[in-house]
Amino acid sequence: QVQVVESGGGLVQAGGSLRLSCVASGRTASSYAMGWFRQAPGKEREFVGATIWSGSSTLYPDSVKGRFTISRDNAKNTVYLQMNSLKPEYTAVYYCAAATSLPSLVVLTPDYWGQGTQVTVSS
Repeated sequence: QVQVVESGGGLVQAGGSLRLSCVASGRTASSYAMGWFRQAPGKEREFVGATIWSGSSTLYPDSVKGRFTISRDNAKNTVYLQMNSLKPEYTAVYYCAAATSLPSLVVLTPDYWGQGTQVTVSS
C-alpha cells in the first residue's frame, strides 16, 4: 500500500508561479513512478507529467512543456510540480498518483491517487 498526499495549491495571479508537492509513503513507495494530473470543472482528468524515482526520466504532454517541471527529492520521497506562467485555464484540482509503470500514468490508470489540491489562477 502506498499513500500519496499533495500540498501547495492555492490562489495565484495569471503569469505567476506555484510549486506543488507530493509525498509518497509506504514500504515500496520508492519503486513507483509518480505522475501529476489535473481536472478542471466539467472536464476530464488530464495527464500533465510524470517521473520515475530512479534515473532522470520525465515525461510531459505538449500542453505543458516549457511551463511545468517535475523534480524529485528521493531522500524525502517527494515529487514536485513547478508551474510557471500560469493561465486562468489552468485552474483545476491537481492530483498526484503512483504507478508501477510510467505508461500507466500516461493513460491515467495509476495504482494510487492522492486526494488532490486546488489551484486557482485569477485573471
